[in-house]
Amino acid sequence: MKHEGWTPEKLSPTQRASLVLYEELLLSQAIPRGIVAASDSGHLRTRHILDSLRAVPHISVHAERILDLGSGAGLPGLPIAMVRPDLEVTLAESRQVRAAFLELAVERLRLPNVRVFPGPVEGLTPGFDVCLARGFGDASRTWEVARALLLPQGELLYWAGRTFALEDAPSGASARAAREATLESGGPIVIMTRQ
Repeated sequence: MKHEGWTPEKLSPTQRASLVLYEELLLSQAIPRGIVAASDSGHLRTRHILDSLRAVPHISVHAERILDLGSGAGLPGLPIAMVRPDLEVTLAESRQVRAAFLELAVERLRLPNVRVFPGPVEGLTPGFDVCLARGFGDASRTWEVARALLLPQGELLYWAGRTFALEDAPSGASARAAREATLESGGPIVIMTRQ
């Protein structure tokens, strides 16, 4: 069972305030550290935060453990953790500067449901319900990494490029495109499971 019909308009005032604070952290901390491109400063909400939240309707209400592969600035893991406090979200990031930003963001946003794993994702113990991949790597590499970390019925939510076709899905993965509006500059979220 998914969160059918969920939209950002359903956010509580507290969730909205957290997302605004996160946007401010991206502007004041992530952009100066080179974690997010300076050219994105005027588009953080639409290009990054709302793009991350496109995944929310596709995460099962029964999911418990989520892994954000190569989290970078916390996208998509942090926005999802803010609007789904019932999830235990792990942000995996091997680059020290980015992991330090994630620790700062988790502390400032007061997110008890989030932990930062400052190392390669291969160092994590398998057992996740969902893996998130937004800019982690190509579909084949991403599926290979996610498959090793997911529970048998787990899902990978992969932010695909505009030219991605379902026939491009990696061997061993069953793929479907999420039915939803995509951003002008991006492609669909592709949901992959074991065949």
